[in-house]
Amino acid sequence: MSAQRTALVIPGSGGCWHVPHQFFAVEAARVRGAHPHQLTWRGEVPAEPAARGPWAVGQIAAALRELAEPLIIANSLGTLAAGLAADRGLPAVWITPLLHRPEVVDGLRRAAAPRLLIGGTADPSWRPDLARQLSPYVCELADADHGLRVPGPLALSAAALGEIATAVEDFLDRVLWPTPPGGNHPGRVGATG
Repeated sequence: MSAQRTALVIPGSGGCWHVPHQFFAVEAARVRGAHPHQLTWRGEVPAEPAARGPWAVGQIAAALRELAEPLIIANSLGTLAAGLAADRGLPAVWITPLLHRPEVVDGLRRAAAPRLLIGGTADPSWRPDLARQLSPYVCELADADHGLRVPGPLALSAAALGEIATAVEDFLDRVLWPTPPGGNHPGRVGATG
């Protein structure tokens, strides 16, 4: 690995990146040698939806100035960074992207770097057909809501988390940081031959 891998972790409107679906994505990057940098929202999220974009993008842009070519791992409100990622050619894991927001869709359309989109069919922000137009890497969870919870026994939601973790690991290992032929994955902690 020639340079230190970094990941910019951008939370949703709740401000916490420790929600299970984002935590597993961050952990997958961390065990592959990426150093996570967590963005903390300054101030309260604006009540008016139209004001949220400029508010979030300004803070995300400031965080990006501190990092050299990070992987972005963003949840919900954090996916408003899609345009910034496209402009800078940054790879990303977009968790519950706000596909009902034109600026998010525009950023994803313009993106050249690899990007994984993760969403649930019961999330009003998720657009299955559009997601597949915007990226070849999509993890879609049947019946999952915007929090990626599935109705019924908790084991169903836990299984959905397993699907998310596997999708992120596959994306990192096969697309973003592939294992060299005949070798161990260079960034995975504890990799064996």
